[in-house]
Amino acid sequence: MPSKTTTAFFLQSAVSFGVSVVGLGVGIAYLPVNHWMRAFLAIGLLYTVTSAFTLAKCVRDHQESTAVVSRVDQARLDKLLTDHDPYRA
Repeated sequence: MPSKTTTAFFLQSAVSFGVSVVGLGVGIAYLPVNHWMRAFLAIGLLYTVTSAFTLAKCVRDHQESTAVVSRVDQARLDKLLTDHDPYRA
């Protein structure tokens, strides 16, 4: 059985993500460069965040799909072992 994510870990991850994005956004806003450079960095930040979410979803989906296949294979093996009678001719 896969381990469940605790509420504390989820909250810590969410707060850490929020602090990092806000901190970088504030840093970009107060950077002493022209508006075009600031806009480029903001788009880069947005692209990085969306890419991270997409990668996390792909990893999660892959993990879930292998877990389902593993459970189906285990169920088939359990059925074979249950149906097997070594004394039947």
